[in-house]
Amino acid sequence: MSTYTPPLEDMRFVIEQVLDAPASWREQPAFAELDADIAREVLQQAARFATEVLVPINGPGDKQGCRWSPEGVKTPDGYPAAWAQFVEGGWPALACDPEVGGQGLPNLLNAALFEMLCASNHGWTMYPGLLHGAYEAIKATAVDEIRERYLPKVVSGEWLATMNLTEPAAGSDLGLIRSRAEPLEPRGDGTFANGDRMAVTGNKIFISGGDQDMTDNIVHLVLARLPDAPGGTKGLSLFLVPKFMPDGRRNTAWCDGIEHKMGIHGSATSQMRFERAEGWLLGQPHAGLTAMFLMMNAARLHVAMQGLGHLDAATQKAVAYARERVQLRAPKRPPEAPKGSGADLIEWHPAMRRILLTLQAQSEGARVLAYWIGVLLDESEQHPDEARRRRSGDLVALLTPVAKAFLTDLGHRGADDALGVFGGYGYVHEYGIEQHVRDSRIALIYEGTNEIQAIDLVMRKLLDSPRRSDALLAEIEAEAAACAVDGLVLEANALTAQAATLRQALDALQAARAADPEAPLRVADDVLHGLGHTMLAWAWARTSRCAPRHPNSSQRERKREVARFGLQWLLPAAQWRWQRVQDWALPLPWVRA
Repeated sequence: MSTYTPPLEDMRFVIEQVLDAPASWREQPAFAELDADIAREVLQQAARFATEVLVPINGPGDKQGCRWSPEGVKTPDGYPAAWAQFVEGGWPALACDPEVGGQGLPNLLNAALFEMLCASNHGWTMYPGLLHGAYEAIKATAVDEIRERYLPKVVSGEWLATMNLTEPAAGSDLGLIRSRAEPLEPRGDGTFANGDRMAVTGNKIFISGGDQDMTDNIVHLVLARLPDAPGGTKGLSLFLVPKFMPDGRRNTAWCDGIEHKMGIHGSATSQMRFERAEGWLLGQPHAGLTAMFLMMNAARLHVAMQGLGHLDAATQKAVAYARERVQLRAPKRPPEAPKGSGADLIEWHPAMRRILLTLQAQSEGARVLAYWIGVLLDESEQHPDEARRRRSGDLVALLTPVAKAFLTDLGHRGADDALGVFGGYGYVHEYGIEQHVRDSRIALIYEGTNEIQAIDLVMRKLLDSPRRSDALLAEIEAEAAACAVDGLVLEANALTAQAATLRQALDALQAARAADPEAPLRVADDVLHGLGHTMLAWAWARTSRCAPRHPNSSQRERKREVARFGLQWLLPAAQWRWQRVQDWALPLPWVRA
């Protein structure tokens, strides 16, 4: 059976040629000593860890799963040892600030790392998945004493972290959270301040890594309400609650059980109970959601890489199988095919060619989009020019919900299509593809469901902040112009048409909101998928334009061929999405029994 091979050649092509990330790094003092050679070595070592350490424990860990007992959670065999190697290699600190023990490398390389980790072993990767977000939250909000005590442990990976939001009665609606916090050392005037010692009480569900045997301590970041908190999300505060206190005492933060899930069986999805668990207020009172969004935004980009990882791994498996399996006679054979009278490889049949090319085009386009967001994220944080930082930040904010929702949708549906290439064998565990279908499904749900991402995109990122869409349209039109200069008529025309369609859609959304407050919400999913296809078109066009720069001569024509397949065969799928946005007044009936 085929296994996952990190696509290092394609990763380097996207980073070095399509996006020219090294040029961006040279403009940022934080990355002044980084060049393409160093980046290549980082990717090579990450690929070695993924294939030699994570791939071998992926299937067995899926079968074994996590085991709960009152004494704690046991992760699958090999998980703790893999984590020890991950920490020894310095991977948790990759994109963290050197002043707190990090390596100070770009978020772009961290994104590439997580693409490989997720493709190799999604269940295991859930544990470090929240670590960078916890680092951001603690670094930005904690008082010096708490920061000095916990941040180095999180940066190094010596301790793992969790994000405790969801409760039995509060899923996506965090305003319903009931967990509460009381001061252990009241000030006397009823006020609270950053760093105050607190006792946290409440129940949380669906907490990834709520308990595990991979690290000696766990740093729980918990949303709860102070005694004077107003209702809704404006009354939420953020607290740091460790599993073990600094003096070695076991804190009263308990894992009461783990969920038995459809997929990611190696990830301990925990039911947590806090019984006056000791901790500290992080940041200002009632500003917990703002602080938590530092974790959530990082987590959403990480989830986007899960979608890409599953899509690429499933594509590899499907292509490898199609090049071995023979069935029936194909209507045509490729020119290089040997003569013969027997059954043909299924990759020669038109139906299979279309599926495989779709998977390849989506995977390659999604990688360009995801990596570009990584470049923009670095520029928004590190670029010395304030206007450049602001513009890059606007694009990151706009594209994050698109990446989270659209790429996870591509990842799950792509894995499902890849399973079909195997026929009945795809439904069998031993072939490995069905695990990608199961594991990938959760990514459409957590860290804000894809429906919520679509609402956020339409209401906050497009309608409320027109400058963000203006910046994106400028990028799309600039790429169209560059393609036209290079004589790439198909690519230039496709992007020009998408830019015009996007402008029309934005006008329609503004009209819809003015006429009917519900109307933008009815078509939000169509907007997200339409914009997702537009961004794939941008990625395919840019790839086609940069194809002659590919260092592998045999890949130059193939890159352009796959990109043009995407533009000709897949981009038309956006038309009915955009048409529905134009037809926003279509009634949406009530659901009746």
